[in-house]
Amino acid sequence: MPIQILPDDVASQIAAGEVVERPASVVKELLENALDAHARRIVVRVESAGRRLIEVADDGCGIPADEVALALARHATSKLRNADDLFHIHTLGFRGEALASIGSVARLTLVSRTEDAEAGARLMVEGGQMGALERIGAPIGTVVRVEDLFYNVPARLKFLKQDATERQQIDALLSRYALAYADVALQLFQDGRPALQTSGNGDRREVLAQLFGVETARQMLEVTLEDEGLRVTGYISPVALTRSNRREITFFVNGRWVQDIALTQALLQAYHTLLMVGRYPLAVLFVELEPEMVDVNVHPAKAEVRFRVPDRVFSGVSRAARRALLAYSPVPTVTTAVGGWRPDPLPRMPDPAWEMAAEEQKEKLPAAVNGQDEAVGAAVQEELPSGNLPLLRLIGQVGGTYLIAEGPDGLYLIDQHAAHERVLFERLMQQYERHQVAAQVLLEPLLLQLPPAQARLLQDQLDALRTLGFEVELFGANTFRVRSLPALLVGGDPAAAVRAVVEDFEEDEAPLQREVERRIAARVCKRSAIKAGQLLSMEEQRALLLDLERCVSPRTCPHGRPTMIHLSVDLLERQFGRRGSR
Repeated sequence: MPIQILPDDVASQIAAGEVVERPASVVKELLENALDAHARRIVVRVESAGRRLIEVADDGCGIPADEVALALARHATSKLRNADDLFHIHTLGFRGEALASIGSVARLTLVSRTEDAEAGARLMVEGGQMGALERIGAPIGTVVRVEDLFYNVPARLKFLKQDATERQQIDALLSRYALAYADVALQLFQDGRPALQTSGNGDRREVLAQLFGVETARQMLEVTLEDEGLRVTGYISPVALTRSNRREITFFVNGRWVQDIALTQALLQAYHTLLMVGRYPLAVLFVELEPEMVDVNVHPAKAEVRFRVPDRVFSGVSRAARRALLAYSPVPTVTTAVGGWRPDPLPRMPDPAWEMAAEEQKEKLPAAVNGQDEAVGAAVQEELPSGNLPLLRLIGQVGGTYLIAEGPDGLYLIDQHAAHERVLFERLMQQYERHQVAAQVLLEPLLLQLPPAQARLLQDQLDALRTLGFEVELFGANTFRVRSLPALLVGGDPAAAVRAVVEDFEEDEAPLQREVERRIAARVCKRSAIKAGQLLSMEEQRALLLDLERCVSPRTCPHGRPTMIHLSVDLLERQFGRRGSR
């Protein structure tokens, strides 16, 4: 095939593929343009998850009528003049390709008016083809209306996720920028319903309260560090407030939202030895330094940056977070109670010296015990009987986490959390299948506030929750009122049970993906089950063991993790040298 120059429309669509990945990409580009225009109020309207409509209206400085057509041309920008300016960027946008890229894959209408103009200007672009400029009445500022995104690129349209996922991406994006630009009043409407609204008074903690709830905002620790041209500010969570993933760790560099693995690792280093494995903090951190010290032109979507002196930046983030943790976090205490002492509810901090000693001791154990003998390890699982459990005799509890029981074929170590999770799940699903879920009305309805993305997910699941015994109703923007919950869960935390519906988990939920009610029940039961480290009386241990024996699938929790480990008599005799190694 001979070499040829691509037509303009094809080149524009290729360029759009780098800038406009999904509806949230369009919202981001238009939002950043509004912020660069010094807008004090920005309204975003989205319909059909951005497929049908995305509209961003601002009260910024506007675009002069004789420059509107130029603003929609490729590589046209007012933010730099030469290559050297790339290292002195003070704005969010600078390449001059966003509007042209969006216009090449959608029907775009731009209306703008400056303060000194008597009328506004309107220009329409459809699939890269620009129409005629019109003069119309318009308020000061700019309105960009994007309709039928990817209408002329059906292959790209097919790659979009479900509407719920695309809406969640937009919600999360606006939430981040609301925190970074607390002095700008932001409004987001999804399908005509308000999803986010900030006052623009500059109080970031107020925005935190609106996004995560008053209680979470109250717990967040303020971070401040200034060191030779580097400034780190924001909020991080204490060690008692964590999530199961890194998605709620947000960084802004010079006002630009970035996704940087090294910055995240610098933050996590501040929590070293303070968090349990698999738990991550909430954080919203703002890094400010001279524009000459950071390169923003390294990613098509401007989502990544490079630092001239990275070690200094990463060290500053880690020191700032560690200083806040040490300054605000309380010292863990040990409480006593009748019948023996109980641990503090905060997670036990790992002891590096203890862990090193444990590793040395582990290396001295026989191969079959420390897991190096794969044949013996496999034999333990192969000998695990299928079907119902045999009658077990309780021996006791170890580590506040595992029950020890004796059966006719050996010893059983039972994970109390996974076992209780299985018991709750089967009871709840039995009631659900009989349409007889017993519900308990709360004495006082509980108000629960969620971030916009999670609020939308929960709103989509209200009908499924109702069939499981929850009575949850919308009670304002991103706020819900919990009136009742399944009687099985009485005594637990109603807020945690409802939050479990929309929070992410690391377990493989593939077997439950097509069964919404079972998936929700599994998540709720996981959150409501007794926890590792919780001491149980002998009566409570026996009751849990009996309940597990009655389960249809007692071997695993609803997410597929094992509830028990079986050590056969044969294996025990081998380990004590009563039989040969094979």
